[in-house]
Amino acid sequence: MSRSVRRMPAVAAAVAVALAAGMLSATTAHSAVTAAGADLPFTSVEAESATSTGTKIGPDYTQGTLASEASGRQGVRLSAGQRVEFTAPRASNAVNVSYSVPDGQSGTLDVYVNGVKLAKTLTVTSKYSYVDTSWIAGAKTHHFFDNARLLLGQNVQAGDKVAFQATNTQVTVDVADFEQVAAAAARPAGSVSVTDKGADPSGQGDSTQAFRDAISAAQGGVVWIPPGDYKVTSSLSGVQNVTLQGAGSWYSVVHTSRFIDQTSSSGGVHLKDFAVIGEVTERVDSNPDNFVNGSLGPGSSVSAMWLQHLKVGLWLTGNNDNLVVENNRILDTTADGLNLNGNARGVRVRNNFLRNNGDDALAMWSLYSPDTNSSFENNTITQPNLANGIAIYGGTDIAVRNNLIADTNALGSGIAISNQKFLDPFSPLAGTITVSGNTLVRTGAMNPNWNHPMGALRVDSYDSAIEATVNITGTTVSDSPYSAFEFVSGGGHGYATKNITVDGATVNKVGTVVVQAESQGAAKFSNVQATGVGAAGVYNCPYPTGSGSFTLTNGGGNSGWDSTWADCSTWPQPGSGNPDPDPARNLAKGRPATATGSQDVYTPGKAVDGDANTYWESTNNAFPQAWTVDLGSTLAARRLVLKLPPATAWQARTQTLSVLGSTDGSAYSTVVASKDYRFDPATGNTVTVPLPSGTNLRYLRLNVTANTGWPAAQFSEVEAYLS
Repeated sequence: MSRSVRRMPAVAAAVAVALAAGMLSATTAHSAVTAAGADLPFTSVEAESATSTGTKIGPDYTQGTLASEASGRQGVRLSAGQRVEFTAPRASNAVNVSYSVPDGQSGTLDVYVNGVKLAKTLTVTSKYSYVDTSWIAGAKTHHFFDNARLLLGQNVQAGDKVAFQATNTQVTVDVADFEQVAAAAARPAGSVSVTDKGADPSGQGDSTQAFRDAISAAQGGVVWIPPGDYKVTSSLSGVQNVTLQGAGSWYSVVHTSRFIDQTSSSGGVHLKDFAVIGEVTERVDSNPDNFVNGSLGPGSSVSAMWLQHLKVGLWLTGNNDNLVVENNRILDTTADGLNLNGNARGVRVRNNFLRNNGDDALAMWSLYSPDTNSSFENNTITQPNLANGIAIYGGTDIAVRNNLIADTNALGSGIAISNQKFLDPFSPLAGTITVSGNTLVRTGAMNPNWNHPMGALRVDSYDSAIEATVNITGTTVSDSPYSAFEFVSGGGHGYATKNITVDGATVNKVGTVVVQAESQGAAKFSNVQATGVGAAGVYNCPYPTGSGSFTLTNGGGNSGWDSTWADCSTWPQPGSGNPDPDPARNLAKGRPATATGSQDVYTPGKAVDGDANTYWESTNNAFPQAWTVDLGSTLAARRLVLKLPPATAWQARTQTLSVLGSTDGSAYSTVVASKDYRFDPATGNTVTVPLPSGTNLRYLRLNVTANTGWPAAQFSEVEAYLS
């Protein structure tokens, strides 16, 4: 079953070039330097790059708009009689079209090859679209697109013209996949055919019992699913030690919304070369409307399948040790494409294509027990419309390698590495998390619950600190509407994101910043090269205020992102540039603050929260005490204003303190020598400390050795100014 809770608080370059040009196909299969994404049997062409008599829509990244869910955030709208004409990019005999029609409507597209109308038409419908999930915070009606496929009945050569013309309803065409489908495979010798057990290949009769009988008869062997359409009306269980094989996913088609549903299996299950197409039109998380729900058992595999119109492709629980899921297409699910829902050991999910999934396209969720030593590798994912392309929620020694992810929508990043647990018991991230060689195109989205954006790649200490080692290497980020790398504690608790290395990234065109740091923690960046940065290099504003600082260590080889967004009270807007900050602003307000100690609830952040009635108080009876604020960048501070609460209940007192400064947070020097400062409610309980000419610091530290009014250091506000 799929997660029913998604809470958030209110608070390789060549592939990218191919996408921009309107084509999506893998160019290299497992070469020495592996190209990101799957080695696909088809080539995709964007409708907006084709010739059309219709109207182009987009680009648009606004949640709830049709273009925002389209590949490339653009498409072509056709009224009756209008057409879009593609130039075939390769020899083909089949086409799959991603499209949308208005809610409640259905119709057809006429198909033309080199100007000649085919007898076949392509059926289009809104039946599987316009999904509402009101229980998911921040969701709007979504899932606007659907996919329809057609064997053309003839061969098309590269350069031929293939057109689609709307007939009786408005159709928005997004993308067309051109494929040369091989002939139907022959029946394996010794196999048990479902038709021998009474299955009806016309799709009229109920073939459920025939499938069960064939599985029972073929233990240790192969169940053969001949070309045809088969209706299965209830799920299969007790499936083990058997191969279910079709003649190819374009020929052998099982029509069911629930194929296998079982909590356990002895394993050895192999599902290959057929399609399962469901009738799921809404997302009901209590229903097991999945191709596989539960366990296939150890040593199993799922390969060369076409899975469509289901809630989830594979929702895997129990023992699936060493499962291999490869070379599949998972389209138009109302929730996840695949979810390893705890206890996955040695699972490999590779070389799959996923489009238009209604939640995370690929997810590992370590509920009940950790997913361990498992990986998502060389998958191509496009248009998940309510969550992430790939999400890792907890787990030990997990790898995300060489995936191509494009066009994420609301509530999602391209890749999320997260300790968001949703439910208990949950196993947080542990060991080494490897995120390597991934390409992220137009990923990241505005989060309506946070009212600020999610980055293309997000590390999220949502429910607990990141204690695992997270190695992010060889990443390509292109055309992100917002940031490239985000570090956040999405639950609003301020847990740390730490132990992170980012090495060897190429960032080309980001709307706002390269690094969006919203949590305490630390990361080392090396060889990160950026061009086309929309606002500033770094946004470094941990939340909540006072929760701690985020330290960016420069490992060398970085370029194009050395500026810092100066004002933590505002969010950078895409393409806004980094405006000159107000020279009269308080440099310390809202910045990360730390201290050698705190008493009770009087934490360091109280001294930079802009409220003179709240205050930091150090550990009592333990002088000396130090309080430090990170101003975000090296600045020419010239004046400090130190405050205590103005209420007359505060008696006058003298604090003895010195001012220190540092540019790197490590080596500090004395800026103002130790002296006594008198705080008196009669004069507003305020002290001004001039700083010497030539003072340049990023880290400002106050070292307090005495207080005549209380045995602790106390400040309600520490303000720093340029003049």
